[in-house]
Amino acid sequence: MAFTDLGDVRLFHTDDGAGDTTLLLVHGLGSDSHEWVHHIPSLAERYRVIAVDVRGHGYSSAPETGNTPRRMAEDLALLCLTLGVESCVAIGHSMGGQIVSHLAVEHPSLVRALVTVDPGYGFTGAVADSFPALIERMREDPVAAALRNDQWTSTRATPEWLREWHRRRILATPPHVLLQAFEAMFGGPDALGVRPNSDGYLSRRTCPVLTFWFDPAQAAWEADLFKDPHSRAVTWEGSGHRLHEERPGEFLLVVTYWLRSLA
Repeated sequence: MAFTDLGDVRLFHTDDGAGDTTLLLVHGLGSDSHEWVHHIPSLAERYRVIAVDVRGHGYSSAPETGNTPRRMAEDLALLCLTLGVESCVAIGHSMGGQIVSHLAVEHPSLVRALVTVDPGYGFTGAVADSFPALIERMREDPVAAALRNDQWTSTRATPEWLREWHRRRILATPPHVLLQAFEAMFGGPDALGVRPNSDGYLSRRTCPVLTFWFDPAQAAWEADLFKDPHSRAVTWEGSGHRLHEERPGEFLLVVTYWLRSLA
């Protein structure tokens, strides 16, 4: 079945491939699991691959409350239990990086390794200082603010079709979901989007972590938080925020090589 009811939410997901290792693919804010279409066929040749629309996104239902990364992580833990997944490698982009990190910290026996792709945590300086104003704009008009904020995610090398694809995904996301998720990510005393909140929490991830950043400073910062010696921080300067979609072939090579190294 492509849908699973988990009480207050109904999640859409696909389940492809087979193997001893299960990969759980988690998209970012204002997106859905279609952002993994370039990766699923190749990954499914070797692994079981579960790609999910988190609550409030894509084909999943959008409850009036609870649309936060922490709650989304709990949804995924329950989904894994329902699907008989006892252990997985969780792969998350942007907000998905927060979600899978919550999953790894709160359910360490479930997550054997993490891959985060330009994750939405650990910001500081001018970027972190801008979040209160961004949250206020989100409260006034979540969709318009999300579209404006999305402009920073691209570079001149980003294909126009990719920009348009994500613009349409944002337009399709319920406004209250955009607001609740963004505010939970970057506002409040325990939001992982800003330092120092992120440091102590992410240090609790004891599993191997592979992280991708386009900003070398962010990559170096996160590398200092790793606990497992197999962890790696990869920097692709010049890439956009959605580097896994801009360079899917190279992304797959790096991820699959790293996963084989863990074995």
